[in-house]
Amino acid sequence: SSVVLIEDCVETSGAFVIHHILKRALSPPSSSAVVLVSLSHPFSHYDRILRKLGCNLTAHRDNQRFFFFDMLMVDFAGQGDGNHSKGVLIELYAKIQKLVEDISSSCGSSKRITIILDDFSLIEVAANGSLNHSLDFLRYCYTLTSEFGCSLVILHHEDIYSAAESAALILQMEYLASVLIKAEPLATGLAADVHGQ
Repeated sequence: SSVVLIEDCVETSGAFVIHHILKRALSPPSSSAVVLVSLSHPFSHYDRILRKLGCNLTAHRDNQRFFFFDMLMVDFAGQGDGNHSKGVLIELYAKIQKLVEDISSSCGSSKRITIILDDFSLIEVAANGSLNHSLDFLRYCYTLTSEFGCSLVILHHEDIYSAAESAALILQMEYLASVLIKAEPLATGLAADVHGQ
């Protein structure tokens, strides 16, 4: 079990690491299952990108190897109090936990499970800005890594906070992480002649 924290910034997205991990986890020699909790993109976004990388998410979803939680359509606002958003996060965690338990009981320890949170910055928005509710959700997901041997992958934008509020969150996330990947812009800046093809 491991926790991979991907920290990026506004100028440089770390989403490509999520796509790479998805492809590796679902590659043919592997029998892994992936649970993707997306607060930033719909299923079609990941499906298109992974198709370009030679991985069919729809087929993996049909074969019970890929599970997608689309959090874009969930009403986090509710009645405007923090308890509604806390309830939504508890409900989300309960669904993830049940799914992990079902996968583990049906396949035993032979199937590795990877839980991907894309992106954690929006979980805090979903919690109506409550840092405590966000950290509670993160800690609950972290317990799955030790209880079921899951891997947890978290994408987080580190430069969207003021210095005072970011310290507690980023330090807690880095403390839980076994691997830290930082995506930063090049020191030389953007180049007009580099197009990525």
